[in-house]
Amino acid sequence: MRLIGFNFSKINAEKTSDINKNLKINNGIDVSEIREVKSDLLKTKEEILGITFEHTITYNPGIAKLSFIGNILLEVDSSLAREILKKWKDKQIPEKFRLSLFNAILKKSSLKALQIEEELNLPPHFPLPSLKSIKDENSK
Repeated sequence: MRLIGFNFSKINAEKTSDINKNLKINNGIDVSEIREVKSDLLKTKEEILGITFEHTITYNPGIAKLSFIGNILLEVDSSLAREILKKWKDKQIPEKFRLSLFNAILKKSSLKALQIEEELNLPPHFPLPSLKSIKDENSK
């Protein structure tokens, strides 16, 4: 599988209240469409799939919500493409493909989310790496 295109068609962010100590952050990804893409511009030996998705990050209880709607173009092996399209008829996604797809979505939209979270003064939706002093480690 190879990522050949990614774009956002809609980004929405809203902060409705201040952060409190009961903060819980939830992530969700919803795939609304998987389709075969035929293109004279993109000549490949493998199949191209177009995927429409929505990634939401919700700060509960009722603090903020970020929403990213977008499209991905993926080049996949022909046999895998047939399997994916067949399962999609029942709104299912093969596990090995779903993991790769969701990781691609998270990678791209999380970078944009971090920028927006900074602007809205929200904590990051995942733990960022931090350094600790040796003194802090020895005191535990």
